Amino acid sequence: MSLLDAARAVRDLAHAPYSGFPVGAALRSESGAVFVGCNVENVASPEGTCAETGAITAMVAAGQRRILEICIIADSPVPITPCGGCRQRIAEFAGPDTPVIMATLSGQIERATLGELLPGAFSPRHRGRG
Repeated sequence: MSLLDAARAVRDLAHAPYSGFPVGAALRSESGAVFVGCNVENVASPEGTCAETGAITAMVAAGQRRILEICIIADSPVPITPCGGCRQRIAEFAGPDTPVIMATLSGQIERATLGELLPGAFSPRHRGRG
């Protein structure tokens, strides 16, 4: 299954009763395994979680720490980009050259690197560790 197919499938499981905007994400880790996540909203907004966060959490819970590529999909007029917080979360486990695939349900696809989406990402070197 492709990352796009995995993201599309998990999007259908999102819990988005407040925004009506389900999002799916799928990432491939260094081992080749695919991890998925969907947004999970909460009535006490903004206490929900983003799809990308769910996929990253699943990867970490499986003992893995490196994202090779990630895909995000939503029913939007243009391909959806990760929010700022998720860009930084992705950067925790990926390098600036990591591909980010952004898609719509209608088939529009855009590709960028994480470095293009998050230039100057905060990193361990900013804390004197790396």
